[in-house]
Amino acid sequence: MAHDVTFIPGDGTGPELTEATRRVLEATGVGLSWDVRQAGIDEYRRHGNPLPEATLDSLRSTGVGLKGPTTTPVGSGFRSINVALRRELDLYACIRPCKALAGVRTRFPETDVVVVRENTEDLYAGIEFERGSAAAAALRADLAELGATVRDDAGISIKPISVFASERIVRHAFDYAVAHGYRKVHAGHKANIMKFSDGLFLEVARKVAERHPEIEFEDRIIDNLCNQLVSRPEEYDVIVLPNLYGDIVSDLGAGMIGGLGLAPGGNIGTEAAMFEATHGSAPKYKGQNKVNPTALMLSGVLMLRHLDEGEAADRLEAAIAGVIKKGDKVTYDLKPTRDDPSAVGTSEFADAVIEEMS
Repeated sequence: MAHDVTFIPGDGTGPELTEATRRVLEATGVGLSWDVRQAGIDEYRRHGNPLPEATLDSLRSTGVGLKGPTTTPVGSGFRSINVALRRELDLYACIRPCKALAGVRTRFPETDVVVVRENTEDLYAGIEFERGSAAAAALRADLAELGATVRDDAGISIKPISVFASERIVRHAFDYAVAHGYRKVHAGHKANIMKFSDGLFLEVARKVAERHPEIEFEDRIIDNLCNQLVSRPEEYDVIVLPNLYGDIVSDLGAGMIGGLGLAPGGNIGTEAAMFEATHGSAPKYKGQNKVNPTALMLSGVLMLRHLDEGEAADRLEAAIAGVIKKGDKVTYDLKPTRDDPSAVGTSEFADAVIEEMS
């Protein structure tokens, strides 16, 4: 029986990337039934809404989505489409594997790290009070009664960290480590300074770790973690983090393996799971058949594993790695120089991956 999957082409280079990824996924032999839905700036221009309710309904129905990069309209009043999707579908866990591939220029070839980021709380919860607003003045007055002074020209953001959200993200990190054969989980925090928010996250992480004696657990203060990650990356396996730190460290990890063009992503939730590249839509390259599809293809690998199609996922991942290692049929960014005339396009890269699997 085919798996039903919501297919969101996105905008900019998104349609080219998703089409290339669709072809390699179908070449694995796994049955996939695509429900094509729209999101992004093109949809906003057509119908005035960058994230139609029909797209959300499809994701709720299929439970799985593959999404190309999207652009959030500037000045439209709409927040990030990705943030909206995470909130509407409670996609609480962002999974960002960062694994160096042979054939990619990097100073960190031993990197094999998975960043597990909490998606719903922390400073990204959107609880903000604008400088000079009545709401900010009221909050300052309340804080003053508690003995906390905030300058009257300050904008204010609130950082909620709950036991509920901390426990489920740390539990997800340990479950991921067990399922994928990793031996260690690190929790990143700043509990030495933020004792009641990051301190709570750390307290919960330690309690969850006690239920997994088979997995080694350590915690790291976030600045020290970043330092060690680039000096001793081989010591890290799975890193679980609150929202803001997770955003930063996942991009750090992507840089360590060669850039965002190689970094897949999955957002797992209670209602659905959505898989997408972590880079932007690069509209200046739209229609040029030029952009590297590796990140979205590897996101497809994550999707196959989520669908319990592990053998197909392994074959596709090996084929992508094989094409990159050979280096002859890769996009311009994977060549020794970016003006290499032997570079192939997005579609031709997909052809090479399909051939590698055959």
